[in-house]
Amino acid sequence: DVQLQASGGGLVQSGGSLRLSCAASGFTAVNYVIGWFRQAPGKEREGVSCITSTYGATYYADSVKGRFTISRDSAKNTVYLQMNSLKPEDTAVYYCAMKYDGIWSPRSVCLGYYDMDYWGKGTQVTVSS
Repeated sequence: DVQLQASGGGLVQSGGSLRLSCAASGFTAVNYVIGWFRQAPGKEREGVSCITSTYGATYYADSVKGRFTISRDSAKNTVYLQMNSLKPEDTAVYYCAMKYDGIWSPRSVCLGYYDMDYWGKGTQVTVSS
């Protein structure tokens, strides 16, 4: 079974940085999309950033563009989300998820056009003002 393990969350002051990691295991597909999603209390889940496995094409939500960077290490089957210039409004539980065995645009995956096939457990990010 595919498993996704998210880590790297924590408490940071406004303006600080964190790096989230999503380690994937138990899969054989070459083509997939991994995305980072977040959900704050009382708010809908938001697709933050997504990346394709094959070409590394990326998508960023407008709210994080220029501050967050998604990347992948194919050898380690790990996707990272480098979060800089964090703001209190970035506070949320962050989840990584995989759309498996196919080719999709990262934008369409992040915008929720498709149901994700696998989800990891969330990691809490708290940004204090």
